Amino acid sequence: DKRDFLAEKLKNSRLRPLPSKGSYFQLYQYDLISDEMDVDFAREMTIMHGVAAIPITVFYDNPDPESRIIRFCFAKTVETLEKAADRLVKM
Repeated sequence: DKRDFLAEKLKNSRLRPLPSKGSYFQLYQYDLISDEMDVDFAREMTIMHGVAAIPITVFYDNPDPESRIIRFCFAKTVETLEKAADRLVKM
């Protein structure tokens, strides 16, 4: 339910969801927002917008330098998800 809640809140953002059916994380492409590497984008997003994301390339020995994917944990309160989504839609 929370995955769907977050997806609904972000459907008017420039973040594009990737299918997720069995975890507490939702992957999003951010290539419509930035060309930065995911580690840099996630760091900047945390500092500038107060929303933390996990850059996907940290899980790989040889990451794709063109990857523009981050993941959000949606195992949060609805209030927290709503606040985060409100900030992300403005990016």
